[in-house]
Formats: sequence, C-alpha cells, structure tokens
Amino acid sequence: MDSTRHPRARRALVALAAATALAATAAPATAAPDAAPTGSHAAVTAYDDTYYQDAEGKTGTALENALHTIISHQDTVTYDQVWAALQDTDEDPAHPGNVILLYTGRSQSKAEHGGDVGDWNREHVWAKSHGDFGTATGPGTDLHHLRPADVTVNDVRGNKDFDEGGSAVSGAPGNYSDSDSFEPRDAVKGDVARMILYMAVRYDGGDGFPDLEPDDKVDNGSAPNIGRLSVLLKWNDQDPPDAFEEHRNDVIYEQYQHNRNPFVDHPEWADQIW
Repeated sequence: MDSTRHPRARRALVALAAATALAATAAPATAAPDAAPTGSHAAVTAYDDTYYQDAEGKTGTALENALHTIISHQDTVTYDQVWAALQDTDEDPAHPGNVILLYTGRSQSKAEHGGDVGDWNREHVWAKSHGDFGTATGPGTDLHHLRPADVTVNDVRGNKDFDEGGSAVSGAPGNYSDSDSFEPRDAVKGDVARMILYMAVRYDGGDGFPDLEPDDKVDNGSAPNIGRLSVLLKWNDQDPPDAFEEHRNDVIYEQYQHNRNPFVDHPEWADQIW
C-alpha cells in the first residue's frame, strides 16, 4: 500500500512527525545527582528527638558545643572496672565467652587478659600521654575510647598518632606502623576515627581535664592533640559504623556511662564540625 496516498496513513505520519519535533525541542531531563560519598548521608536514629534534640539543626561550633553538653552528662567507671566492662562492650556475638580485639580482630577468651604476651589488655585509643591524663577516672577510663587489644600490638601502637603508611605489624595483618604513626586495619579505621572525635568533643578543658583536640600532624608527644585529622575524617567516611560498633555504643549508654558517641549515631556530624 502507498501510505502517502492513504488518508489514514498520511494523518498518522503527520502526527508522528509532530511528536518527533516536539520531543527534539523539549528541555532535556534533569540528570540524577551524583551519589553522595560514603558516610555523608544523614543518619536517623531513635535518639534524635530525645537525646540529641538540642543538637538537631546545628552545624560547626554550635553543633560541637551542643554535643559536648549532651555527652558530658555521664556516669564513670574506675580503671579496674574497665576490665569487666570491656567484656560486655566488646563481646564476640558468635562466641559470648570471648572478646574481639581491636587491631587484630582476633576473638579471644575474656579470661585471658593481663600483661603477658598473648593476653589482651586495655588500649587507650586516644593515647593517655597525649594530654597526660593517665588512668584518671574520666578520660583515662572513658569506655568510648577504651578497647581490648593484643598486648604486643598495643605496645607497637604505643602513643603514636594515627596516619597511613609504615611497615606491616607482625601478628596483626592490615596494620602498619612507623616511628611516629600507626595505621589500623581497614575494618576498624572508622571506629578509631569516631573514638578520637568523641574524645575531642567530650573533653574540652572545662571540667579539670585537658582540652583534647585533633590536629593535622603526627608526633604530637605529650600535647593534648592527636592526628592526623584529615586522615581520620577520611576513615570516618570510608568505614561507616557497623552493627558491632553500634551495639557497643548501646551497651555503654544503657549499662555503664549513660552517654553516647554521637559520631557512631551520626557520622556525618564529623564533617559538619571539622
């Protein structure tokens, strides 16, 4: 059939041409925005309208000050009580008689703690010499930055700042260390960052303890600083909180200190403050 001579076919062709022309002149569809980088999404928690209500909607210094006020309301434990507390906060969910060690990821008997090789001991993630607070009740016993760690690996970390690079740590795959810095394994990089940032907000010098502040350098010595801030913020984005870290936050809040690490609940707040 010659479609150019058939009236119905000719009308269909005209309509098709008109639709094609209209589509060509229409504004292009708006492209979907790029996916937000890992860690940048605003979290929603059960505590936003209660525990964090005075921090909601704030940024920068106002947010930091609000969070300091919120998390400063806490109970404390002694350094001796930390042993038992860590057996609850870091319990291996697959083996309740064990704890999971921070740097090695090893599951080890809760009873095997002390100072001998092969034991686990109490690691101050914010090294206690950075500000010289020791094991004083307060920053020296704050469970939000105390974790069980292999004695030997804990000794390698010592009081070094956090950064990337160095030589592999024997017996702790994925960890690296050099003369002035320590890099933890990928699975806990964000955990380390959020513990450091918690300490910086919680202890601001107003309660008789040093004003703890992260900075962007290493080899801070006894100054109340730990670096490298830019690396910690990157780790916070790259390794968001997992179920183990979130459960740990809940145990500390519900059973021990009754305060929370806000950067576990809202990791995006780190970039809003620093």
